[in-house]
Amino acid sequence: MKKLLAGLLVLAAFGWLLWEIYHRASAPTGGPRRGGAGPVAFEVVPIRKAVIRDVRRLTGSVLARSQFQVAPKIAGRLEKLMVDIGDEVHNRQLIAQLDSDEYVQQVAQAEAELEMAKANVVQASSNLELARKKLARYRALYEKKVASQSEIEVVEAEYKVQEAAHKVAEARVLQNKAALEAAKVQEAYTKISASWENGEGRRVVGERFVDEGAMLKANEPIVSIIDIASVTAVIYVIERDYGKIRIGQEARVTTDALPGESFRSRVVRVAPLLKEASRQARVELEIPNPKGSLKPGMFVRVEIEFIRLEDVTVVPAGSVVKRNDTDGVFIVDTENMKVRFVPVKLGLEEEDMVQVLEPNLSGSVVTMGQHLLEDGRSIKLPGTESEDASPRQDAQQTPPAGRGVSSGGRQ
Repeated sequence: MKKLLAGLLVLAAFGWLLWEIYHRASAPTGGPRRGGAGPVAFEVVPIRKAVIRDVRRLTGSVLARSQFQVAPKIAGRLEKLMVDIGDEVHNRQLIAQLDSDEYVQQVAQAEAELEMAKANVVQASSNLELARKKLARYRALYEKKVASQSEIEVVEAEYKVQEAAHKVAEARVLQNKAALEAAKVQEAYTKISASWENGEGRRVVGERFVDEGAMLKANEPIVSIIDIASVTAVIYVIERDYGKIRIGQEARVTTDALPGESFRSRVVRVAPLLKEASRQARVELEIPNPKGSLKPGMFVRVEIEFIRLEDVTVVPAGSVVKRNDTDGVFIVDTENMKVRFVPVKLGLEEEDMVQVLEPNLSGSVVTMGQHLLEDGRSIKLPGTESEDASPRQDAQQTPPAGRGVSSGGRQ
């Protein structure tokens, strides 16, 4: 009986010990405690007036303002290429030459055929004149009743034949002139130039697709020409921001390829639709690029400012905490050396700062350790000798930003 009682006592003691260990292990160690809790380190920052913006930072790619490919209109062997990648070209500059021997021969043949046609016109004119004189003579004889009616009809038919032959010869001349012009155009097509409308500024060869000696088909590209005096940045905005984008809106552009440099740009085109798959819309920005620093294909970061507010109350975003599902901050009460939880209505947020719409705050807010504080908790500010030091010396000024210690209880 005694052994059974002793065993029960040992078992009860062991169970109590396990319960105590579990209780201590599961008890919160970082939450605020009442009474004799240890000191809590915290940090305060003055509430201030500042500029705050509603900004979107997006990424995109650079495109040339314009880009086109230069290609021959006829087939042939590329005899000479006058430009290469990176070369500047001006409007209507000759950049390539095709083998023109065949086309020169075609021009010579067309010229010879034209001369032959002109000679045929001379012969036809002579025959027509003879037929006209013969007809006039027979008409005179017919009036004198020397020639018969049938003879007159035969001569008139001969005249009409010669008249038609003369017209055919003249038409052949026009036809051969057109053939000669066509041959000359074909020969001119062997000289390939880069030409564009709207401006005489220089552009740059972006790509080369073939080498000298290559056999080219009609419309097979030789080089691409790009205009980078100004470039286009293409970004995509989500549905939430689409309504905030406006034509003419300014933006700042940066790129990792040019650290420390930024470029001003403006919105020039906004797509009238969003892609159904991504719910994003294409936006194009024009960037002046007089030095040619930005190149097509570069990755860029675009910062667009939607709203800019001056002289508004801001606090560090990290100072905002929730108590009972209400946003608020802990204000330092320097007169009573306590912290006070103040519910706030928030506005814009930019980086690590957030706008406070209501109420009108002043003083300092707790930015570190505030999650461990309670409304009315006593604190010790940096530079004070003890918790019992007179707070009235500090009541006349806003406490400086710095670290402090909470005494760990309400008073």
